[in-house]
Amino acid sequence: MLVYQRTDSPLLSAITFAISYLPWLVGGPLLSTLADRFPRHRVLIATDAARALLVAGMAVPGTPLPLLLGLLFVVAVCGPPFESARSALVADVLDGDRYALATSLTNVGSQVAQVLGFVLGGTLVAILSPSAALLLDAATFAVSAVWLWARLQRRPAPDDGGGTERPRSMWRDAAEGLRLIGRTPRLLAIIAVTWVGMLFANASEGIAAPLVEQLGQGPAQVGVLLGANPAGVTVGGLLIARALTQERRERLVPHLVVLSLAPILLAGLVTVWSGPGSGAYAAVVALMFVAGLGAAWSIPLNVAFVQSVPPAYRGRAFGVAVSGLYGVQGIGALGAGALAEGLTAGTVVGLIGALGLLAVVPPLVGYLRTQGHVAAAPPAAGPSEA
Repeated sequence: MLVYQRTDSPLLSAITFAISYLPWLVGGPLLSTLADRFPRHRVLIATDAARALLVAGMAVPGTPLPLLLGLLFVVAVCGPPFESARSALVADVLDGDRYALATSLTNVGSQVAQVLGFVLGGTLVAILSPSAALLLDAATFAVSAVWLWARLQRRPAPDDGGGTERPRSMWRDAAEGLRLIGRTPRLLAIIAVTWVGMLFANASEGIAAPLVEQLGQGPAQVGVLLGANPAGVTVGGLLIARALTQERRERLVPHLVVLSLAPILLAGLVTVWSGPGSGAYAAVVALMFVAGLGAAWSIPLNVAFVQSVPPAYRGRAFGVAVSGLYGVQGIGALGAGALAEGLTAGTVVGLIGALGLLAVVPPLVGYLRTQGHVAAAPPAAGPSEA
């Protein structure tokens, strides 16, 4: 909102949104190796503390726009090691059905946080200012760092069984994560569905501000619109986590992927045909909520992927998968913003939904063909991996 208010440019607004994703694409696999090289609790605490300081710097009134975007980029750089360490740590602590349920609940909790964050953020921007909202955001990172320091059990860094005689290289660790995925058809199929599905499912978020403006609404409604999809994921995640086994969840994935994209096409059509008005805005919010219900497909795929990876490789393998996931979301937001420079936001949203339904077909075919396949064995290692 701050960038859109200053520039009135959908593309620059989308670039700002995409910056939080792009570090995953350019450095995610490398940075994620930190989760396998150091004690994971230390990685979590250090990255949250760093983000608290950086976001506080963004809140300084009158910060030049290039510096603001630069700080945002560095904040996003902290994401790969944090998320990789968090996911790997959960898998270290829990296994079997307990891990599957914990992963589902963690995803649901994350979506609830996004809903509250988007809505609260939009409200704070309208009532106070973007700088005040950023300062409060910095405080949340500080609270998280202190909470993790006080409550998280200390665990040693994971052992990959390679022995202490070999010097550890971040580049080699990242390459090992890529090779593990590359020789496992099932992991490749899961990644393909996830990347292509998310590329189109979340692209419209990059043009939320101009879309809401086209619908005749204000800044607070941007937060509500952005919160609609995570709200749907929350409800859908609770339903499939509590009512279905992991096997049935995986069988539902193709249907859920279609459900996550078709409402986006309809939302674009509603915006174009109806024009400005609260009725059209409410319909678009409802359709984004339904798309979120379908986007709960990410939960069973997350569980299936992480459980297929050996413990000592989870940080780097998860980093590769999520790096691409966040990267394609950034690319999607940038593409949507570029199109919105020449087309109306509603037209772009409709195109995103239509193209997504077509593009996701080949990955889903590969996913169905590899159902029942097991993950490739990790490289030969010492007794600690046996």
